Amino acid sequence: MKKLVFVAPLLLALQGAALADDALRAEFKAMMDASFKTTGIAAKHRIYQLDFQAACSQAKPPPAQVQKAIEAEQLKTIRYPADGQYFGDWKEGEKIAISGRGLTWTDKTPTDNGGGCYNCHQMSHHEIAYGTIGPSLLDYGRLRGRSEEVVRYTWGKIWNAKAFNACSNMPRNGDAEILTEQQIKHLMAYLFDPASPVNKQ
Repeated sequence: MKKLVFVAPLLLALQGAALADDALRAEFKAMMDASFKTTGIAAKHRIYQLDFQAACSQAKPPPAQVQKAIEAEQLKTIRYPADGQYFGDWKEGEKIAISGRGLTWTDKTPTDNGGGCYNCHQMSHHEIAYGTIGPSLLDYGRLRGRSEEVVRYTWGKIWNAKAFNACSNMPRNGDAEILTEQQIKHLMAYLFDPASPVNKQ
């Protein structure tokens, strides 16, 4: 009986805390909604977490089956090139990889956006400043070749990395409309072209 006496108030307190958390979240969402507006290409919807983002923002990663379900859903978002051509100009791709600009209210079109790839990856043989959150992409095309499987995987990874790793830190460049299809083609050329500084010393 004593256990019930102590447990009941604890359960009520936990339920009360959960309700308070829900009320606080609703109040916070209303405040954010009232404080921001879409300006140019800086769309207001970007302040809201999607379900899979919320799942990956917890103190612990979601269970494996939840991650697999997220990946399966995100895989459906990948759009491969409409014309079947995966590669653009590697020189343009280098500019996009270096640029961290984008998605701000002063940008006029999606082509103002950069990829910011060097924030997380080593890429060029000539670049000395790069992040290490993501793996090195040095010699990407030279080491992996150009099989259809590798090319499609790379395109998909750039388009929406969450399709391959639910809680990846990599942005959904295509799915979130950070980069255009043509810009991704240029990045693909930067990764695969033998003349690119990614593959040529």
